[in-house]
Amino acid sequence: MGAPQSRLYEAALGLQRAGWEVEVVTALPNYPTGKIFPAYRGKFSVTEQLNGLRIRRYWLYASNSRRAIPRIISMASFSITALLAVFSMIKKRPTYIWIESPPLLLALSGYVMGRISGARTVLNISDLWPLSAGELGAIRPGGIIYRILESLERFLYRHAYACTGQSQEIVDYIERSGGQRVWLFRNGVNVERFPAAPEKPFQHPLKIVYAGLLGVAQGILEYCRQLEFDPAQIEFHIYGDGAERKAIESYLAQGNKAGIYLHAPVKRDEVPAMLMQYDLTLIPLIKPIYGAVPSKIYEAMAAGLPILFAGGGEGAQIVADQGAGWICPPSDFEAMQALLDDIAQLPDEVLAEKRLHCLDAARNIFNREMQIEGLHRRLMVTMEP
Repeated sequence: MGAPQSRLYEAALGLQRAGWEVEVVTALPNYPTGKIFPAYRGKFSVTEQLNGLRIRRYWLYASNSRRAIPRIISMASFSITALLAVFSMIKKRPTYIWIESPPLLLALSGYVMGRISGARTVLNISDLWPLSAGELGAIRPGGIIYRILESLERFLYRHAYACTGQSQEIVDYIERSGGQRVWLFRNGVNVERFPAAPEKPFQHPLKIVYAGLLGVAQGILEYCRQLEFDPAQIEFHIYGDGAERKAIESYLAQGNKAGIYLHAPVKRDEVPAMLMQYDLTLIPLIKPIYGAVPSKIYEAMAAGLPILFAGGGEGAQIVADQGAGWICPPSDFEAMQALLDDIAQLPDEVLAEKRLHCLDAARNIFNREMQIEGLHRRLMVTMEP
């Protein structure tokens, strides 16, 4: 479950299909609950096979706490235990180690493993740390911890064989920070998971869905508190788990909100069919984060769901450029309420045009198979003498 997990899993399978031998080093499963899954409790390491991928899992201190210290301890613990994979790497002598970051400490572990094993390290940057942590208020910009992490970040960019970024903003930032080979590798979407369906009519009332992490950065609880959904015109359906789920459950249990429905989380394989039951999707961020493009945008496009995007930056630009939905400022609940009221009155023809734009962008621009093929070609070219 989760966007990075899906992206990395499908990238691993895609590279495997292209002829690469792929082995994964990861933590014992714990997301998004912040607790190690029951089948893995009491174990320090587990080696598994999944669709031909060899997966080595190592213990970590699991936490999804809002507080900085437990989260830092969680990241640091896996960054340390993951180093045990170096013994296998010394034997196998991999060509590349592809490292997901953040956490930034894990990128440092990957750098160490690359130096010991002789592998080329490729940093896959999905969020800019410590920049995004500072923007979210988790770390004080300019403070000593921030400056240490910033120095580590630039060291890793300069010493990586290559870097991949999830957005053009990230790519530009890494290049300014000393990265030598920097490639755009978007999250994208596996369109094959979203079967082409006959054109379906829009429902009345319109059904809007949010599916994803119920965390601080998304702020779904506040959207429930601030927005009014007229059940005769628009319903709001929520799927997911995370730090805010219990608070949302408690708030809705008070019975003072109509038109909002909280559902149980769904498994990854169930997400496409679930999304395609709805008419539109809400994708919010409490504030713009430089370089961040929510992967929900791509899945919504593949499902043919016009997007209500509450945020800024590159994510807003993508929605606007592709004609895939509507944009309002983050956490501007008055603007979002006005937008909802307007959408409820739109003719189906306008919504249908947005839907077609979404499907076209998913299939022809943000197709994950195309992204993986591009990565494969770059890795092959850089292997040449």
